[in-house]
Amino acid sequence: MADKKIERFEDIIAWQKARELVNQVYRAFNDTSDFNFREQMQRAAVSVMNNIAEGFERKTNNEFKHFLFMAKGSCGEVRSMIYAALDLKKITEEVFNKLYELSEEICRILSGLIKTL
Repeated sequence: MADKKIERFEDIIAWQKARELVNQVYRAFNDTSDFNFREQMQRAAVSVMNNIAEGFERKTNNEFKHFLFMAKGSCGEVRSMIYAALDLKKITEEVFNKLYELSEEICRILSGLIKTL
């Protein structure tokens, strides 16, 4: 089967996975009473998804690549924060592992996409 042409940002697998990350982060931190921590965690996750979309809509490879690097940075922020969340007992090790694996997968996909541009 030939590769499907990307016509919309919604077709990008990294964006689809980032959307899943947002949903998982919101569920994992929904009951966290530390508003600032929860908000920063949610903003970092949403930033991954939005940077992919914004970069794609710029319609140039250079700008798209720039925004993919920003998305990758936000993905790193999510991973860093989930370590803090685990250490502070805001999430279980099981939730940590799920979020970590998904964020790592997104970073790998973004790296591959950046290399193709």
